[in-house]
Amino acid sequence: MKRQHNMPFGAQRCGDGQTRFRLWGPTAKEVSLCLMEPSGEILLPMRLSDSGWYELCTNRARVGSHYKFQLGADQKVPDPASRFQPRDVHGPSEVIDPGSFKWQDSAWRGRPWEEAVIYELHVGTFTPEGTFAAAEQKLDYLAQLGVTAVELMPVADFPGTHNWGYDGVLPFAPDSQYGRPDDLKRLIQGAHARGLMVLLDVVYNHFGPEGNYLRAYAPQFFTDRHRTPWGEAINFDGADSRVVRDFFIHNALYWLTEYHFDGLRLDAVHAIIDESKPDILVEMAESIRSSVDENRRVHLVLENDDNAARYLRPAPDGHRLYKAQWNDDVHHALHVAVTGETDGYYADYSDDPVRRLAHCLAEGFDYQGQPSIFREGERRGEPSCELPSTAFVSFLQNHDQIGNRAFAERIVTLADERTVRAAMSILLLAPAPPLLFMGEEFGAETPFLFFCDFGPELAAAVTQGRRSEFARFERFSHPSVREQIPDPSAAETFHRSKLDWNSFASSRHQAWLKFYRELLNIRRDKIVPYLPVATGERAHFEMYERRAFSGSWYLDRKVKLSVLANLGQKEFTQWPNHNGTLIYSTDGFSIQKLDPWSVAWFLQA
Repeated sequence: MKRQHNMPFGAQRCGDGQTRFRLWGPTAKEVSLCLMEPSGEILLPMRLSDSGWYELCTNRARVGSHYKFQLGADQKVPDPASRFQPRDVHGPSEVIDPGSFKWQDSAWRGRPWEEAVIYELHVGTFTPEGTFAAAEQKLDYLAQLGVTAVELMPVADFPGTHNWGYDGVLPFAPDSQYGRPDDLKRLIQGAHARGLMVLLDVVYNHFGPEGNYLRAYAPQFFTDRHRTPWGEAINFDGADSRVVRDFFIHNALYWLTEYHFDGLRLDAVHAIIDESKPDILVEMAESIRSSVDENRRVHLVLENDDNAARYLRPAPDGHRLYKAQWNDDVHHALHVAVTGETDGYYADYSDDPVRRLAHCLAEGFDYQGQPSIFREGERRGEPSCELPSTAFVSFLQNHDQIGNRAFAERIVTLADERTVRAAMSILLLAPAPPLLFMGEEFGAETPFLFFCDFGPELAAAVTQGRRSEFARFERFSHPSVREQIPDPSAAETFHRSKLDWNSFASSRHQAWLKFYRELLNIRRDKIVPYLPVATGERAHFEMYERRAFSGSWYLDRKVKLSVLANLGQKEFTQWPNHNGTLIYSTDGFSIQKLDPWSVAWFLQA
């Protein structure tokens, strides 16, 4: 089976042996195709058509040909829609024939979202080799763990040898450090063979600071009417924005069709400012739904600091544009409860973290329009209580919540084992889909530091900026302390972030793995079968003092899922009667009492 997404950008192989090249360069006076052949470079003029499009069809380019676009007399740039960059972001693009890969997963239609247990990984640090092929060798392990979806941090081509992925500049090209396009396709096909979905993290709110040449010929991609924390905002709603919108819509369709990804996680959409109607998030979701095979299960997930619940609500025809959102509120509340930290955005949860956690479990967001202390009184969020629990992805760790710490400590180094087990007993069995960060399941202690590989001048600025970010924290008020924060540009920082699989065999790590497998088995067998009919409207929680609560979800008319949790330091005895069957409890639970940091789950018919 062959898969190819046809798009109006870049290099497209034609059925007659020719290759069509197309570039939108509205401010370019002249554009030529520069083919890099063994005998030297060949320049072929491209024809200018209406609205700034340059086009050329030629039989001089073959599969594997390297090329650039030449602007005017001398400036050469890579293809912004390049399918592959064999020599990084400043090098030539390569002509790829998507039809050369023979897919063997034609029967795969995905899995229902209610079954989602997500495993987030960074390809470069997940294995010692840091490649798609090496990640493929871990698929049996992930399937046996009990996860159902692998989520790849962004793989779009970034500058240098290592990067988190959020500095990508060529969004159609899998980074060559991880392998070739066919290597990524084999990873996805291998996952499908094991019943695993594969989701991709995509960045549509900005381009990275190095290797983006769009301004040289298409400055209409950017706007100074809006700002982002990371650079120029994308022009989704100004003059000439139609092509810009199509560029990103096609990118989403490209990953979902040509690579057969099962879904996308859209990074930080609160930084996408679009005042048009429909906005780009709505148009993109509707385009995907109308273009992708209706028999496939394709899942779109948001990261949105604004807690904009409207994107998660059903459309008039009953379908939700976006299946879920990463729920930072549940993480922040639980992190404060577990660690006692109240710096930065944790201040918003410091007053009553356990109540805020219970509120999230019952209604999705904690902040549904209330003023935020961290945001100096600005109101945040929209009502979410009518949404199903499956509209919220819960986690205690992810790349941000580890990597945005100065020293990237994992939760097992910040809190004792009993505390972490109690916290995960809540997240892994609550109806909301849980997310694990790579290595969490075996209690990995390796940090996931912030790392990048820019040119010298930009690298120095990033290092200084990274350390300056922490100056407002009392712990890092002195410059000498900030100097100890790992340098993002140092190769050592990247290598320290690789998972230590050699530690995997120790009894302590095996005990963690057994714990996660047990809970995920319970989730699969006892809870998931009832989730398709679960609704957030029938959830309820009740507090008992400040650190203990009960919660209930009516999963259908006959089954109720309940939790009792004591997240405090003292024993608690005043519990309501529970008539359901005990399906899991931590040590320290009995009918008469819950010890400190104990959790019990019940299923009642």
